[in-house]
Amino acid sequence: MLKTHGVGALIGLAIGDAMGAPLEGLHPPLMTVTEMEGGGIHDVLPGQYTDDTLQAAALAQTLLACGGFDPDDFVRRLVLVYHTNPDFFGPTSRAVLDLIEGGIPAGTAARLVHEERGGSRSNGCVMRGIPIGIFYPPDEVREVSLAASRVTHFDSAAGEASAFVNRMVSGMCRGEEAATSFGRALRACRDHELLGMLEDYRAYPPVPSLDAIVCTHCAVRVFMGARSFKDAVIAAINLGGDADTVGAITGGLAGARFGFEAIPSSWLARLRDRDELLSLAWRLAGVSRP
Repeated sequence: MLKTHGVGALIGLAIGDAMGAPLEGLHPPLMTVTEMEGGGIHDVLPGQYTDDTLQAAALAQTLLACGGFDPDDFVRRLVLVYHTNPDFFGPTSRAVLDLIEGGIPAGTAARLVHEERGGSRSNGCVMRGIPIGIFYPPDEVREVSLAASRVTHFDSAAGEASAFVNRMVSGMCRGEEAATSFGRALRACRDHELLGMLEDYRAYPPVPSLDAIVCTHCAVRVFMGARSFKDAVIAAINLGGDADTVGAITGGLAGARFGFEAIPSSWLARLRDRDELLSLAWRLAGVSRP
């Protein structure tokens, strides 16, 4: 386990989230954003992250406290962070967590929301799943990713998108080259639509969508074409749209590839709760399975 790459993955996720938050829901900016800024639809402060990081941190805390994934513990932590800033949460997670708070079991709540809305293929389970790739070795990632996704997203395609990203993160944190991790994630993928977009990812334009498959393609396409952590995050967030989530996924992938040392110091200095997140990241990387 290359610990600095595990730390890079979690902190990279938070950096990408915070960099993208002011651009969420907007068209691509006229001038390229290259530093931490504030504002946007949530009126965030410079360096302030959103529920992408809140949920990923909750998942990391579950893995640490339980020695692995525990759905009940994770649900409890999700409900707690939901209360800290519910406006950040997407419609699928919000609807499921409201039902859970009303006494409906998590699995049932996710299925009910999926049936009521005619699907739950949004990207909330993808953006938060990267701690699974940090903690688990590649051959254990898919099963855990699907279980963690089903807590709020009943759609199997959303779970497969999360598993794809997490498999790449797991491999790169353990010394694989990006191209190797990408190829092995492709071979493990069981969703034909996701597989079709990613096998020839250059053939499709990057679209910063709320859809789990389209968003995953967008982040992976940007990441695979980047030569550095900085280049990857800047390219991702400046697409606009769901900029915080595309930024978070891309940042997590880039952190796993290039390592913690590759994160620009000016970005890290402005990240909110930096010391707490760093402590969490180092602890998770320190107990991750080889």
